[in-house]
Amino acid sequence: MFKPLVQGLRWLGHRGTPAVAVSAFLGMALPPLSSLVRPFVEEAIFCLLVLAFLRVAPIDVLARLRRPKLVLLAVVWMMLAVPLGSGFAVKGMGLLETMPAIGVALFLVTAAPPIMSAPAFVSLLGLNGGLSLALLIVAMLATPVTAPFIGEIILGDALPIDPLSLGLRLVGLLIATAGLAWIIRRIAGPDRIVSWKSEIDGLSVVLLFFFAVAVMDGVADSFLARPLLTIGVVVTAFAIALSQMGVTLLMFRASASEDAFVLAHAVGNRNMGLIVAALGGSVPDLAWLFFGLGQLPIYLLPLFLRPVARRIARQSAASLAAGARSSGQ
Repeated sequence: MFKPLVQGLRWLGHRGTPAVAVSAFLGMALPPLSSLVRPFVEEAIFCLLVLAFLRVAPIDVLARLRRPKLVLLAVVWMMLAVPLGSGFAVKGMGLLETMPAIGVALFLVTAAPPIMSAPAFVSLLGLNGGLSLALLIVAMLATPVTAPFIGEIILGDALPIDPLSLGLRLVGLLIATAGLAWIIRRIAGPDRIVSWKSEIDGLSVVLLFFFAVAVMDGVADSFLARPLLTIGVVVTAFAIALSQMGVTLLMFRASASEDAFVLAHAVGNRNMGLIVAALGGSVPDLAWLFFGLGQLPIYLLPLFLRPVARRIARQSAASLAAGARSSGQ
């Protein structure tokens, strides 16, 4: 009975990045499903984070946290330098006074931590998710402090956030998901978890599809009613994502190529839904449209970045092999 389901998940896992890209377009093409899926978005995010903890070996995360310099530098860059620089630039151009919704959209895409599924995407790209998960944990814990600070500077009192409630939710989410992943790993055993790699990746693709269907609600109607505006928002979303990734690659070019790539992916793909949820969903229509269309770079860029990621993975494997040979001599 379960064999076809397992085979289907394995098939999806082997085709992770193309399947994720297709799911984004299916999310726009199936708006009637949105009302059915939307109530389960939080559960989907919870399960994605459990899979992220499950997919990454704890020793890889601990190794990064024991040498926290790179992670801490990345968090300062991601959660403070990027949003402050972007906010001051937009303020200097006078856009916040004429179009406040732009400030809200900018806040969503620069002040949020990495997407919950960042380690899953990194794993789908064939890279080690340890750094991605370590950065996700530290950035989420920093968000209750950094997000209100950034919001006050960029938007003032127009964007109230309760730091205590946000912090409690984030800490509770991390404890619950990490604890559940630990229980599953203890019951199943690490060897079996490794053997389930493709099935876990396939389940991540399914959950990402559900999330895409929910957040794409109204996007198809916007394309029909305001095509030029909608296309402009899509182009802007891709430009912001690629800009954040490109500048991050330059900032961390002295690090290992795999580490720099993983950090760039995290900075370019933000968990806007977390900030929207913290605001109670009360964001301007233009910012909400940006939130929905801002998922397109998250879902599509891995498909185009996959060849680069594969080359980096081969280089990292070759470097490790060379290091092992030299240490054995």
